[in-house]
Amino acid sequence: MQLTHRTPLWPLLRTFSWQELRHHPWRNAAAVMSVMLGVALAFSVHLINASALDEFSQAVRSVGGQPDLELRPANPQQGVPLDLWGRLQQDPDIALASPVLELSTYALPADAGGKRVLLRVVGIDTLQVAAVAPDLLPRPLTPLPSDDTTNADGAAPDRLAFFAPDTVFLNPMARQQLQGNTLRLQVGLQLRTVRVAGSVAAGGGPLAVMDIAAVQDLFGVGERISRLDLRLRAGANRQAVQQRLQSAADWPQGLSLREPGDAVSRISNLSRAYRVNLTVLALVALFTGGFLVYSVLALSVSRRSQQFALLAVLGLTGAQRLRLVVLEAAAMGILGSALGLALGTGLAALALRLLGGDLGGGYFSGAAPALQWSPVAAVIFGALCTAAALLGAWGPARLAQQLPPAQTLKGLGHAHTRSHATRWGLALMGAGGVLALLPPVWDMPLAAYLSVAALLLGGILSLPAAVGLVLDRIAPLFARHLLPLLAVERARRVRESAAVAVSGVVAALSLAVALTVMVASFRGSVTDWLDQVLPADLYVRTAGSGSATETAFLDPAFVAQATALPGVARATTQRTLNVSLSATQPPVALISRPLRDPQSGNLNLPLVGDVRAVPAGHIAIYVSEAMVDLYGAQLGQPFPVLQPAFVSSKAVAQAETAGVAPFFVAGIWRDYARQTGAITLDQADFARLSQDTRVNDMAFWLDDGTDAGALQARMRALADQLAGTPAGEAGELLEFSSAREIRTISLKIFDRSFAVTYWLQAVAIGIGLFGVAASFSAQVLARRKEFGLLVHLGLTRQQILRVVALEGAAWTSMGALAGVTLGLAVAVVLVHVVNPQSFHWTMELALPWARLAALAGAVVLAGTATAWLAGRAAAGRDAVMAVKEDW
Repeated sequence: MQLTHRTPLWPLLRTFSWQELRHHPWRNAAAVMSVMLGVALAFSVHLINASALDEFSQAVRSVGGQPDLELRPANPQQGVPLDLWGRLQQDPDIALASPVLELSTYALPADAGGKRVLLRVVGIDTLQVAAVAPDLLPRPLTPLPSDDTTNADGAAPDRLAFFAPDTVFLNPMARQQLQGNTLRLQVGLQLRTVRVAGSVAAGGGPLAVMDIAAVQDLFGVGERISRLDLRLRAGANRQAVQQRLQSAADWPQGLSLREPGDAVSRISNLSRAYRVNLTVLALVALFTGGFLVYSVLALSVSRRSQQFALLAVLGLTGAQRLRLVVLEAAAMGILGSALGLALGTGLAALALRLLGGDLGGGYFSGAAPALQWSPVAAVIFGALCTAAALLGAWGPARLAQQLPPAQTLKGLGHAHTRSHATRWGLALMGAGGVLALLPPVWDMPLAAYLSVAALLLGGILSLPAAVGLVLDRIAPLFARHLLPLLAVERARRVRESAAVAVSGVVAALSLAVALTVMVASFRGSVTDWLDQVLPADLYVRTAGSGSATETAFLDPAFVAQATALPGVARATTQRTLNVSLSATQPPVALISRPLRDPQSGNLNLPLVGDVRAVPAGHIAIYVSEAMVDLYGAQLGQPFPVLQPAFVSSKAVAQAETAGVAPFFVAGIWRDYARQTGAITLDQADFARLSQDTRVNDMAFWLDDGTDAGALQARMRALADQLAGTPAGEAGELLEFSSAREIRTISLKIFDRSFAVTYWLQAVAIGIGLFGVAASFSAQVLARRKEFGLLVHLGLTRQQILRVVALEGAAWTSMGALAGVTLGLAVAVVLVHVVNPQSFHWTMELALPWARLAALAGAVVLAGTATAWLAGRAAAGRDAVMAVKEDW
């Protein structure tokens, strides 16, 4: 058979390559499974997040409708001025201005013992809402035939039920979670009963629709309007109308006109970094799977080297041999892609069914979206899988291309040519250091991800030189010990092969070390932060969600009497509300609390850096680290961005008249609870600016010997007494926690969120060790004559196995050292670059040396055992007989 450069390779794939697969199915299946697992994890994470975001978008469109513009205030408490509403109704470019009042509270079924459900309450004008948000249009229930409202034709719905006070219309999710015809809504520490009069078609989480006047009366907010939905007349230009209105001299401060899609884009931008980080983390298995493909194909090419040489003699060119190996890898990648996409789809569907759309970030909690399968995403992730397999196959393919046919047929092997790998490795590591200094792109640490990749690839390319440097230094130590000397000298002479063997372990271990250091640093920083923000003995609140702080609060009478209860040494209060400072960013938490400890006078905030003195006439505020990145807040500088949240304050108005920005950034503090930013100001300043004396949280320091359980019972009884609920309904609205309980729950949630990283570490290291086994198998198979010669020289089989095991120990020790070193470098990038750029908070680097030593030791022991097992077959009787082949 004569082969030429025009000979098609498909027949060789069916015969030559298929025979290799038949003889070694498990080895090739492991490579396919590794890339399959990587693409399955990444694709499932993408599908879950895409489905959750799509569900959120549909809910926003359903509730918000399709207005041309939305008018919202910076501070929801202040609302939209009524005179502005009237003026906009008369504007020639505006066809409709529909008022909306949005609040969140807790709802309980009418029967006792029901669970509280976070309920979004939307007040609308039913005469106008149909033109803007038809999904909010109430649909009255059809009364039973026995009702008085029936006529001769049968039952008819009560069309005027919507205008009746204390009636609500629930969406499907609310009807599912709140059974019955009546509900109880929380207002402060009281429960107000409302009647379920019908339904609405809006999707998303639990939602109740009421007449806007009924909502205002029920929650006691006066004539407040949360937003105006504007529908423009035909032919009006949206941008022109928006610019004309906001540029008017009498346009009120603190109000902004937005496009209706801004809410979706805000949550998408907010969760983007989280979603990208999850995807990158899931691709760790795909990254290490590429190294396994490399190891498997390197072993395969080594085993078939004489067959490749024979094909070369028959006329198969080097380029054709390269393409043949690449096609084998492409087949692995395509098969792994298909299986991975199917597995990823199944995992995503199962996760959406059991866990909903939230993967731990809290962006889509409570949602149970339907799976949104994307063929474009499937093609992209499938291409990533195939590309990883092809990259892993490039080295073995080049080896098949460059092998000399005559020497290979004689069994003389193929000498490695010197390359510029070390120079490229150093260049990549230098580039990784430079990339780590670059700012984020599109609010994502893309340069930092490239920095991590450059550090890993550069370190692996520099591995032969590093291994040789270390072994050259330790070789003299074993000059008088035969077996260790043989092992070290062998490792020195074949440092290129050693680097190939341990490259997978280096990649896997470096990623495992980096993730271990990052998680330990984050956990340690969170623990220290909790110790600083939880100084009291007991904490009480009634709103577990930040969105319900307007309706679920502690009454002033309860605060005053609870502070005076026996056993309470002192108490502090906190008020939290959400303010919108930018149309493109989510709301910011505004926290009012006493800032200084009454005993020591020190600031009770986890500050980062120094504190600046506040100039006269300014109000001190302390911003979280996220405010620096998202809003440009600077230490020691005024912060005029906050002024629209207090437009009704006389103090702010006087400062603006004098041309002074009243708010001054006196300090920056660390906040791991709010990624969107938080601003803290003193309680007295907040009360003076807003006239708001409501309280959301209380912290109690107890006298020595006080029974916390008995004190909680007295507080519940006090709440029932003030609310007039002898059955205990008001008392059950209180939530108590000690500092230890909050700390334990927080760390348990943290550990559960990062549990996937430990699993990925185990998968990555397992794949790396399989690569070591494959590489050692290839090496020992090629060294059968060497082992046979050692047997003829007097070494026993056990001594040869000891030499192989010592070689494995030397190689994996060098790999472990390199992996730990590279992992620490990558950890610095993750801790000091990726996390601040992704989530806008910093943390202290912590090195868990015991855990890192255990990881490295486990890799060395496993690598040594793997080398010993791989050498058993090659050091047997066949090795002795192999020497005859040259005689």
